[in-house]
Amino acid sequence: MRRSILLVLCLLALSWSSLLADQIVLKNGDRLTGTIEKSDDTSLVIKSEFAGEVTVQWAAIQQITSDQPLHVVTKDGKMLVGPVTTSDGKVEVATKASGTVEAPKDAVAVMRNDAEQTAWEKLQHPGLLEGWDGGINVGFGLTAGNSETKNLALAFNGVRTGLHDKLTLYAGTIYSANDLAPSATRVTANTNKGGARFDRDITPRLFGFVNTDFFTDALQDLNLRSVFGGGLGFHAIKSAKTTLDLLGGIAYTRENYTQAAPLPPHLIHSFAAAQIGDEFMHKLAKSTVITQRAYFFPNFNDAGEYRATFDLETVTKISKWFGWQNSFGDVYVTNPPTGKKKNDIVFTTGLNVSFTH
Repeated sequence: MRRSILLVLCLLALSWSSLLADQIVLKNGDRLTGTIEKSDDTSLVIKSEFAGEVTVQWAAIQQITSDQPLHVVTKDGKMLVGPVTTSDGKVEVATKASGTVEAPKDAVAVMRNDAEQTAWEKLQHPGLLEGWDGGINVGFGLTAGNSETKNLALAFNGVRTGLHDKLTLYAGTIYSANDLAPSATRVTANTNKGGARFDRDITPRLFGFVNTDFFTDALQDLNLRSVFGGGLGFHAIKSAKTTLDLLGGIAYTRENYTQAAPLPPHLIHSFAAAQIGDEFMHKLAKSTVITQRAYFFPNFNDAGEYRATFDLETVTKISKWFGWQNSFGDVYVTNPPTGKKKNDIVFTTGLNVSFTH
């Protein structure tokens, strides 16, 4: 008798849990039961107990029934909140304030459950220390005995993305020395760089930006290069896997070089220049991200003088927090001090520690 009662209670519990779950019916007759998390105008994500998160194409859905309230945003910007059902190509939302409100299925832009809506709203107005993604790269090498060398490469990159703006910060240093070499040639690399860029959307594709960059290179006798600029950018490609920004504007550059006697102790370049560039990002499979940046700075005062920069980086995730990074950089200037080369190429590889806040 007790076993029968327990069996009936279990069956009732299972029936009750299925009644409380969200459900979608596909055009081929398949049914998925679970919790609807979110959707856009191309797909819907439902989390089931045994299959986890399942993404279904929006065009393949015949019927939706949600027990939980969903936040439904139509393409004209109207927000409806309540349990959702569909019938005859329409979405019906049982709102508390206005009762059942209908909208054409094709007019729905986004649906989110309470958890997804809360997370989305938080992203729209993040605090200064919130919304950051980035990583820290570390590379180190050391030899002793017949050779005594040390190499250190450190880099930081952080991006804070808001609803209509983006702040990017970066910094990096590379130092290399051969302790057995004469003192004049002991240091074989010593560069430092850092900068920031702030973007603000004007339209979904067009944005304005301001940027600043700083660079030193001891072996080129560059004490400091300071760049301040701004302009307009265009999102040529903007998707979850790939982005391509095209940028153009004006920059002011000031360069301070050290010169050997009998030349003056400092060589100063101050000039306005155009800045033309692109920034590209592509997620290759699930573990590797490729980024590329290229800029060209033609001098307004002298058409024959310019600076060009190129950076290429890959980061491959090994675990959630750790990865392997490779970075290639090239800086070309047409007017370095006498006796110094125009081109500086740097390649580093090492460990990447990623972070999200």
